[in-house]
Amino acid sequence: MKDAARSPQDTRDRLAAWLAERQVSEVECIVADMNGLARGKILPTKKFLDTFDERSLRLPESIFLQTVTGDMIDSEVLSETEPDVILLPDPDTVRLVPWYDEPTAQIICDAVYKDGSPVTVAPRQVLKRILALYDQRGWKPVVAPEVEFYLCQKNVDPDYPLVPPIGKSGRQENARQPYGIDAVNEFDPLFEDVYDYCEEQAIDIDTLIHEAGAAQCEINFNHGDPLSLADQTFLFKRTVRQAALRHDVYATFMAKPYQGEPGSAMHIHQSILDVETGRNLFATPTGKDTALFKNYIAGLQKFLPGAMPLIAPNVNSYRRLIRDLSAPVNTHWGRENRTVGLRVPDSRPANRRVENRVPGADANPYLAIAATLACGYLGMRKRLKPTPEMTKSAYLSQRYALPRHILDALQKLKSATELREILGPDFVQVYLEVKLEEHHAYQQVISAWEREHLLLNV
Repeated sequence: MKDAARSPQDTRDRLAAWLAERQVSEVECIVADMNGLARGKILPTKKFLDTFDERSLRLPESIFLQTVTGDMIDSEVLSETEPDVILLPDPDTVRLVPWYDEPTAQIICDAVYKDGSPVTVAPRQVLKRILALYDQRGWKPVVAPEVEFYLCQKNVDPDYPLVPPIGKSGRQENARQPYGIDAVNEFDPLFEDVYDYCEEQAIDIDTLIHEAGAAQCEINFNHGDPLSLADQTFLFKRTVRQAALRHDVYATFMAKPYQGEPGSAMHIHQSILDVETGRNLFATPTGKDTALFKNYIAGLQKFLPGAMPLIAPNVNSYRRLIRDLSAPVNTHWGRENRTVGLRVPDSRPANRRVENRVPGADANPYLAIAATLACGYLGMRKRLKPTPEMTKSAYLSQRYALPRHILDALQKLKSATELREILGPDFVQVYLEVKLEEHHAYQQVISAWEREHLLLNV
């Protein structure tokens, strides 16, 4: 529901009409926390419209201090008194929730303080901050995520490994089936629900493929505005999980859920347009690379190591980034080369783009898109030069150039002065605090590997 240039009262009236037309009884008001989880409140429709009038929909600021385990941290940046922030619903994001029996809407909110200033540590605001930098220079980014995920049997005891689900043939998929049509068809009813749910929510997904892992799939988005695509990806992950549960299986966006199987990525295709002309700034009309295109790639090469906590945010993320598991381990670039971290697909000049293959499916989409655009922006602003194009496999012949574990990545982000500045120093500080607390919790867990190999052998 587009409301550009409308007054608050007009926007409220149109929202009220939209909700009444669909007989919506409740509205989910949601924000994404640091890990991309949906937090918020569920309100009766009348209460929602009242809070919209009064700007009185509130949540504690500390939701942005919440770890993936549900713990709250003490922050050096945010107040220890846990003040409220105001949630401002974005009318452009209102959608029906298709898996409920009763008509229910969901709407994504922006978090602001009482004076109307943005909560700069909120992930959606971080992406808006980066997009504003592009807008100031007359540049318009265009992105298209590709999101991978696994299906698995319900796993109610986390001490047991995951197991692929049983498809309509009655058998488990225990071998890899890259691009297998019949393998995807094993779960046709589930994917029919995914596509139906996405259509009802105006989530603009395109291609479905079977990926390399057992019961691993990928769904691609059509290209578009980065904020809109981040919103859609945020809702998409929830949608796929709900569709899977309806069929009594799990869908997981964990970066490396299965031992011995490839990890799941969130590849991000990106290009930059001139706002006035709509021309792709990455290619000349005759198809040659522009200087800005090379600058953008160079920015990704230089700053991605520091941005890793935003695109590989968990301990598990780094289990995916291993040479022999078809994931990038460096920041080389190349044309039609899937072994590099930065791939340039073959395309017409108008569609010239770079694909960042480093982000994991477990990343918060707002932060993953913000991070990759921030790196490219710095490259263009500083007119950096990339390394020579990689024309061979970058897996085995090249050393690791990315952090190998989360603590290394967090230290690189802490030291990345220029990246911290454009992402927002307060945001980076809070994010580091959250991720360090998560690592502290992880360190207290003894793994099955340790019991297997150390219990009686050391």
